[in-house]
Amino acid sequence: MAAAELPRALGVVGAGTMGAGIAQLGVIAGLDTYMHDPVPEALERGGERVHRGLAKGAERGRWPEEVAVEAETRLVLAASLDELAECELVIEAAPERIELKRELFERLSDVCGPETVLASNTSSILVSSLASAAARPENVVGMHFFNPPPLMHLVEVIAATHTGERALEMAKTVGDAMGKRVIVASDGPGFLVNRCGRPFGAEALRLLQERVATYEQIDRICRLGGGFRMGPFELMDLVGIDVGFEVALSFDAQSFGEPRWKPNMLQARMVAAGLLGRKTGAGWYRYEEGEPHRPEDPAPPAAGDGRGRRVAIDGAGELARGLRARAASAGFDAREPGDFGGEEEPELVVDASVPAPVSDLGEAVEGVPTALVCADTPLHARGEPDACGFHLLAPVEHAGLAELTRLPSTPDSVCEEFESFFRALGLHTEWVGDGPGLVLGRIVCQLVNEAAFAIGEGVGSAADVDAGLTLGLNHPRGPVEWGRRIGLDHVLATVDGLWEELRDPRYRAAPLLRRAVATGGDLV
Repeated sequence: MAAAELPRALGVVGAGTMGAGIAQLGVIAGLDTYMHDPVPEALERGGERVHRGLAKGAERGRWPEEVAVEAETRLVLAASLDELAECELVIEAAPERIELKRELFERLSDVCGPETVLASNTSSILVSSLASAAARPENVVGMHFFNPPPLMHLVEVIAATHTGERALEMAKTVGDAMGKRVIVASDGPGFLVNRCGRPFGAEALRLLQERVATYEQIDRICRLGGGFRMGPFELMDLVGIDVGFEVALSFDAQSFGEPRWKPNMLQARMVAAGLLGRKTGAGWYRYEEGEPHRPEDPAPPAAGDGRGRRVAIDGAGELARGLRARAASAGFDAREPGDFGGEEEPELVVDASVPAPVSDLGEAVEGVPTALVCADTPLHARGEPDACGFHLLAPVEHAGLAELTRLPSTPDSVCEEFESFFRALGLHTEWVGDGPGLVLGRIVCQLVNEAAFAIGEGVGSAADVDAGLTLGLNHPRGPVEWGRRIGLDHVLATVDGLWEELRDPRYRAAPLLRRAVATGGDLV
């Protein structure tokens, strides 16, 4: 179907942060925009927010001052819902209460013309459940903007069960005119972006619950090791732990208890204690005026100091190749084990094979300090009581941190050797508990696995998944790209390893992921 024409007039219901932001986008896109809020004071504040946003954008050079002045003339503060009668598209940005939104759709069906497209900015309510309240469900569509709308470069367009092509095309056309990357998702829990992003927080909570690492360690590993702007517990505090818990309950209810999306008792406990995050001054962290909630992350250690030491790095995957290259750049004599012979015994052995080899690498180099990657198999199951465990993700050249683990039997000297080795590669180190994928690998591989479920179920495309998580959630790369960089075989091995270790159905691999590995394909 050809792209729809832009509507002459846009209606926005709700003048809070989201509504005012959407109205600002509308006037900048050249649309006469009617913003309504039933509370007069809220409507006035919303209008002031739009005017400030337009002026600030001009000051920062996002648009010329004359564009801001002209845009201001397009904003109409509508005291009554009836003033939206001539709008061809109305976007509701009311509070996330299904009864309120259904009532709005009923009233808008009476007020507006039969061709008017009604869009919901809901982030968690099934659009189909709202569309059924409208007189013409085929005119109802989801338009999920991200906060704050003027600054976030994404809008998620959701097709409900009865959404017609005309409504879908109008929503996409308006999103394009507002300068957004438009992605399309089918209706369901969390749509595409919030669904695919769930493992970031959910796995972090499980890791904390299992005492694999502290919340400070998990956040630090995600920032320094994965390149995330903030860790999952910092993000929970920013959003509000109560908000995150309500979303988790919603996912659980809408999915009829899908194990991957179950709420966590730690969330319930924090909410019961009134520790909700920044808005209450304390959550996972404490927030005091003028004081940082955590220390600044340190600069990485200087790479080098390999001094030609011989290191055997085993494995054929991206992780092993990346480690050999980074070790060589740091001055180590890094080779595959078979390249050593005669009197040239390696001084260190790093087994970066994923999945873990059936044969025992340690027997061939008995007495040499050995580190084993903990991807599909935890250290305690490798049968190497003197070894140290490690994990980091490809691409190794972009990694900033290596996770290390040990057994009670691991000699201190071996731990010291490998802490020094990884620091000589220019990597921070963090000691954590044992488990498949340790911390970052577990979180990221579950992000990839959830994306594979969503793509395989037709919720959205691979390209839209990656655009959604990078533009909507500020992830350093999307899960499909993560999978390509890590290697889907590594991802599948880790997910299967988590199932073998924990026997929890949340760690079942997506059929699309398993097929892609079997056929050498991609998540498409």
